[in-house]
Amino acid sequence: MSLANEVTMRRFVEEVINNGNLPVLDEIIHPKYVFRSPGQELHGREGLRGLFTAYRTAFPDLHVKIDDLVIAGDKAVLSFALSGTHEGDLMGIAATGNQVKVNGMTLSRFESGKIVEEWELLDQLNMFQQLGIVSVQSQTQTNNH
Repeated sequence: MSLANEVTMRRFVEEVINNGNLPVLDEIIHPKYVFRSPGQELHGREGLRGLFTAYRTAFPDLHVKIDDLVIAGDKAVLSFALSGTHEGDLMGIAATGNQVKVNGMTLSRFESGKIVEEWELLDQLNMFQQLGIVSVQSQTQTNNH
């Protein structure tokens, strides 16, 4: 089963995310799918379809590179680098034309050979910095003992 789950994860990244082939979601995503990310929860294939439509609108050249993929039982952990050029609205942020490259991790759970649950962490702070939306200044602390 772990080989089948690996094939599914690689299809998800290559066909759906990188190539925008959203009909593949019907083949690899369970009808009871739930996506969770800090501050966000989506349900079903349509919720996921909406998420990828929004990201591909914001980043038409959206690309995910798999850094590591570990399959264990009914779970998969994917470490990835997401890149793209911000050419459309993203969460109310108008296109900046800036290139972004951020890292993330997803924990996926399978049921009946399909992805049924995912928990994703994406370095959105870094992405917002690269888009010029957020500025973070480093502070040097001096301790006098």
